Amino acid sequence: MNIQVYIKNIHGSQMAAKIIGTFDIDNHSFRFTAIAFGRIGGQNVGVKLSKKTQTALKKLEYDVEDVIMTLQKNLLQGDLTLPEGLNKQSFVDD
Repeated sequence: MNIQVYIKNIHGSQMAAKIIGTFDIDNHSFRFTAIAFGRIGGQNVGVKLSKKTQTALKKLEYDVEDVIMTLQKNLLQGDLTLPEGLNKQSFVDD
């Protein structure tokens, strides 16, 4: 599954941050929010998709849980596009 992730905004720090963004899959764009936690126990990201997005993904015959897992993986690995002026090192551990 090829998902392109685009971050619109991040509020917080390496310890905890709220992420707002979009992802593209099969020429369709969807919004998501996520909470990223760091340090104690390692990095963790929880992605939230709206009911509308979940319904649209199901109509496209995607498994919503697989999409969420792929989004979380991309966010954890830093496989994403940031808006100009936002530094990846401010919230991603290498």
